[in-house]
Amino acid sequence: MAESENIVVETAEKIFSDLADAQTINHDKNGAWKAPLWQALSEAGLPLAWVPEECGGSGASLAEGFAVLNAAGRHAIAVPLAETMLAGWLLAQAKISSPEGEMTVIPATPKDRITRNADGTLSGRARSVPFAKAARHFAVLAGGTIALVDAAKCRIEAGIGLGGDGSDTVVLDKVEPKATKPAPKGFDQMQLMLMGGVVRSLQIAGALESMLEISVRYSNERVAFEKKISKFQAVQHNLAKLAGESAAALAAATSAADTVANSKGFDDAFFLEAAAAKIRCSEAAEKGGAIAHQVHGAIGFTIEHILHRFSLRALAWRDDFGSESYWAVELGKLVADRGADELWPLVASR
Repeated sequence: MAESENIVVETAEKIFSDLADAQTINHDKNGAWKAPLWQALSEAGLPLAWVPEECGGSGASLAEGFAVLNAAGRHAIAVPLAETMLAGWLLAQAKISSPEGEMTVIPATPKDRITRNADGTLSGRARSVPFAKAARHFAVLAGGTIALVDAAKCRIEAGIGLGGDGSDTVVLDKVEPKATKPAPKGFDQMQLMLMGGVVRSLQIAGALESMLEISVRYSNERVAFEKKISKFQAVQHNLAKLAGESAAALAAATSAADTVANSKGFDDAFFLEAAAAKIRCSEAAEKGGAIAHQVHGAIGFTIEHILHRFSLRALAWRDDFGSESYWAVELGKLVADRGADELWPLVASR
């Protein structure tokens, strides 16, 4: 990790530790923790980390931002930090300045499409948009156009995701954007989905790290039949499997992040790494979450325990920007299109 990257992550970690303690948030039913956390993140320039300084952002590198998102996953951050960073990144592709405040991206699923009308307005319906209700602005990809849209001009049908965070439907009916510019040549919705997939993979990997830590700690505290449950072979076996899933997710996510951060354009390596990371991390979220709850027993399913903050969000993040089944099909298409002779060189090159 570069020194600058380390400083950025240390700053984020301190903010998360001070203002986003899982147990404190779990006990705060009124959401009073959100405003101080967002203010601290904004003052540190983290929500607009991927926005160049000339566009109103912090000008951090992709690698620095990815490291922050992994840390956010470890704390199961329930504010639109990742979504605002991704929206800022999308707007920066067209050199559109990012406004202050919460943002999110549209569309957030591969099959949804937003179209630009002849008069320059935008129309379409986007489902499962994370934190749309909380956002002040949307960064919208409409075909070959990137646009900044005032959220107040859209119709938002409130929804809730598995983790308890907003997952809303946004309807744009001839909405006039605040700013529009052409997307870079070759930039399309596939790249946006893949970038979002890498973001979610890093968050899932971070959440799994915390689930492992929480489960190990609990197993060393919980006593059954006059000994700690960590001494039982079955529990040890499950914890080892959870550690394996966590390590696999972290390896896949960080490998994809490194590839994207060092990529000079959209190519097979970008696609392969990002798609594979989303597939592997999504699988790990399912298997790892199940093991963590098995270790905790009934206590882990209660709303009072913090485990659900990590396990349910990890499961919810599986579906954002394409599920593992979607990317498995797309990855299969890539391999099939390249032909049998290109399979090994494609895999071995990574």
